[in-house]
Amino acid sequence: MSGPTPFSFDRLPVSRWRNGGGSTREIVSWPGQGEPGTFGWRASIATLDCDGDFSAFPGIDRIITLLEGSGVVLHSAGGISHALIQPGRPHAFAGEDQIHATLVGGPSLDFNIMTRRDAYTAEVRLITGPQLLPADHAGVLYVLAGEWHLAGQMPMTARNGIWWHADAGTLSPYPAVQGGLALWADITARLPDSSA
Repeated sequence: MSGPTPFSFDRLPVSRWRNGGGSTREIVSWPGQGEPGTFGWRASIATLDCDGDFSAFPGIDRIITLLEGSGVVLHSAGGISHALIQPGRPHAFAGEDQIHATLVGGPSLDFNIMTRRDAYTAEVRLITGPQLLPADHAGVLYVLAGEWHLAGQMPMTARNGIWWHADAGTLSPYPAVQGGLALWADITARLPDSSA
């Protein structure tokens, strides 16, 4: 059994985008590196510095959540738009979708979860109180506000968090006082298709 791994936003490695429109701080890519053909699931934090197109990730499901900044408007094919302007509210879409992002104001900081569609599913939730997390799920916890505690870990404050594998056992994070906010990405392995 492997326990949770702590991380801090300020210490995550930064990779600039080839188009110059922003950068990515990778939290975890499991297994392997964060290329589309090598991971089952991936968590990262992106900084969008200017308007631009999202990269396509065929076969990948994505969930994006605004962390800081004024946000972005996501434009997809057919004229469908989604305003990602409220922190802590996740938006799911397919990696194949052609997305153009328009900044509402200055740079936008976004939490990103990617899962390989045939292997994993994910759900991102905003939590404000104690949680008993499923013992057989992987996941990520990212603190937005307040101080959060978890047995065996140092207290976590804003811009800090943990990630864990499905064998980490039962985890029970909780805020130290009222007003605590955190994002919880719950990641589940898909069961094999018995009809195949």
